[in-house]
Amino acid sequence: MSLLRKKPIAALLGQAAEGDKGVGLKRTLDAKNLIALGIGAIIGAGLFVRTAAAAAEASGAAVTLSFLVAALGCAFAGLCYAEFAAMIPIAGSAYAYAYTTMGEFVAWIIGWALVLEYALGAATVAIAWSEYLNKLLDGAIPYEWSHSPMEVSATGVSGTFNAPAIVILLLLTLLLIKGTQESASVNAVIVFVKVAIVIVFIAVGWAFVKTSNHVPYMIPEGTPGHEGFFEHGWGGVLRGAGIVFFAFIGFDAVSTAAQEAKRPERDMPIGIMGSLALCTVLYVLFGHVLTGVAPWTEFKTAGKEASVAYAIQTYMHGYGWLATLITVAILAGFSSVILVMLLGQSRVFYSMAKDGLLPNLFAELHPKFRTPYKSNWVLFVFVGLFAGFLPGSLAGDLTSIGTLFAFVVVSAGVWIMRRTNPEIRRPFRAPLVPLVPLLGVLVCSGMIVSLDPQTQLTALGWMLLGFIVYFVYSKNHSKLNA
Repeated sequence: MSLLRKKPIAALLGQAAEGDKGVGLKRTLDAKNLIALGIGAIIGAGLFVRTAAAAAEASGAAVTLSFLVAALGCAFAGLCYAEFAAMIPIAGSAYAYAYTTMGEFVAWIIGWALVLEYALGAATVAIAWSEYLNKLLDGAIPYEWSHSPMEVSATGVSGTFNAPAIVILLLLTLLLIKGTQESASVNAVIVFVKVAIVIVFIAVGWAFVKTSNHVPYMIPEGTPGHEGFFEHGWGGVLRGAGIVFFAFIGFDAVSTAAQEAKRPERDMPIGIMGSLALCTVLYVLFGHVLTGVAPWTEFKTAGKEASVAYAIQTYMHGYGWLATLITVAILAGFSSVILVMLLGQSRVFYSMAKDGLLPNLFAELHPKFRTPYKSNWVLFVFVGLFAGFLPGSLAGDLTSIGTLFAFVVVSAGVWIMRRTNPEIRRPFRAPLVPLVPLLGVLVCSGMIVSLDPQTQLTALGWMLLGFIVYFVYSKNHSKLNA
């Protein structure tokens, strides 16, 4: 049996049509829902943390240009996702696309890698959600009930388990089981809250912007502590793009809901590219205001993760309430990110189980809500164990490497599909093929190479475990064996 055997495109299209017959995932999402899902996944704490980090470490006030470069890299992959999602509107995203273009083994690798993006990402964000909730409540939650057993406070108190992280995962799991439309409606409310707070910061902060903080715009050559090529000038802008790139992660999760879109051929491209475009505009404006309110040099030592709150409290006198609202926005951002990550992971597992590569329980739908409820419960246990009993620092950049790997495969897949199946109807076509896919592969591969060796080795270990699972179980149970 060939490792490169492919799932016929006709089989994928047949599976995509199940929802119209009342037996598959329910089609309830329109373009507005999908844009909100994309924004829900993209705007998390990354905006509030990565902006100051990129400015301080590499790009200075030119962090706005870094956002544009990072958005360009995402746009290459996003256009490829949009073509696939409109052409093959099926749950599973990059996994499903790889199955029909590069074969079963590559598809399995992608599906396994997406666990790093979605499941591990949800756990990591749930841990951070707990930390920010406790910060908002002035430490009202006892240390032992908000930290893992592997953590010890400065006063010697050991953690027991992270209760708030488990609670938010449980609430969002129950919401996902209830239905995709209900989840999308709650997500839309959360998105409105956090986007409104971001806009308020931009609007209020604009009056406090000092043009002197933007001069010089890029970090000049010879600046102490910025001697390296990628620490000043255009080199710094490029490195800054690598730092803020991870604030864009999540738009690809829109494609996992393709099988639940009412008009996927129209709604998917709008949802993917629309959410990416809106977030890019907000990011550039946010970066402009933040580095205009406070000098970028101060973010090296002051504020750190609370950099936005630091800028408000230090330079925007009388607006302390806005610092509290920022924390609320971060909590809202985390909540919607977790929601979309859990939704994305369950849909990838649903598609893999339908193909026989995972046990059938991951594809079983609730008799009333038509959601993969058993998969949701299994994910809650898996993600909850990580979030409740392990520190968030263990995740590192693993979430990012899983995402970038998927971007590479989807970009390459569009080019391959254009050559092998030119006759297939494409409601949306990525422009300038093969240039756009090639640039997507190059930009995202470069990001993978730039990650630290420990992250790369850990990801390799995870993939080796995936190979064992594939050869012991999945290869023998594949529906292509029939």
